[in-house]
Amino acid sequence: MKFLKFGLLGIVFGIAMAKSEAISWFRIQEMFRFQSFHMYGIIGTAVILGVIGVALIKKYKIRDFHGNPIVFAPKEKSVTRYLLGGSIFGLGWALSGACPGPMVVNIGYGFLSMIIVFFFALVGTYLYGLLRDKLPH
Repeated sequence: MKFLKFGLLGIVFGIAMAKSEAISWFRIQEMFRFQSFHMYGIIGTAVILGVIGVALIKKYKIRDFHGNPIVFAPKEKSVTRYLLGGSIFGLGWALSGACPGPMVVNIGYGFLSMIIVFFFALVGTYLYGLLRDKLPH
């Protein structure tokens, strides 16, 4: 019962992804071909809302679900790290036509080929967990 609000939030997120056409392979390909501003507008809105959210968390010292303080640790500035990680993420996004959020929504919409993409996303996450200590962070 305590996770009901997370399930409802996931449903609202899925509806927002579908209605904004962020789950559309065509819209994602348009973005990577620089043919439309649509997806850049969605991503830009998400970034702005994220910045506002982080600012509010810091200002009001909002706590997490378990009551622990939310801490934002400073990260090492490494251009190589961000270029390599962003390139791998972008390549996967461009090849599959979906980023992690819309990938799950596409499965819910009945695009069963996304199960393959979802499976390999899980494999990649698992491999990262295994190799995390050996990777340069």
